[in-house]
Amino acid sequence: MAGDRSASPIDELRDLALSAPPAEFGIQPEVGRAWAVVMDTTYPEGSVSLIALSDGSASLYRSTGGGMIGGQGRENVARAAQAFVNEATRHLLRFTTAVATGLPPPGITRFYVRTEAGTVTAEATEADLGAGNHPLSPLFYAGHEVITQFRAVTDAGK
Repeated sequence: MAGDRSASPIDELRDLALSAPPAEFGIQPEVGRAWAVVMDTTYPEGSVSLIALSDGSASLYRSTGGGMIGGQGRENVARAAQAFVNEATRHLLRFTTAVATGLPPPGITRFYVRTEAGTVTAEATEADLGAGNHPLSPLFYAGHEVITQFRAVTDAGK
């Protein structure tokens, strides 16, 4: 982590998703397919990281604290997480090799996609992605569907 501050548990979980081998998650990656996606968005007040794996696992972390984990235990979340990873596979040609895995500056959404060949990345403004004005907008929408399904589970538990 940058600076003198020690890594928070959320930083450590995000770093794990970006660096651990797929076997550590019980995943056998397929050639030419994504097996994990991290979608980071930074706002002036902090960042949000969505992590999804091909087995339906999903987690949402906020740099300000809190988040949601365990998506694979909820069918709707797991289905959305798998769709997000599948959507990433459809866009692999738009990504470049990741040389670093830092968080983006405010207003930017950055994707990291893990494949058997390594980690690739792409980014765009959140505004362009959200407005449907970017080739990666479908991936952004698929990520937000995971968040929507997490919220549905949370709301149902109230």
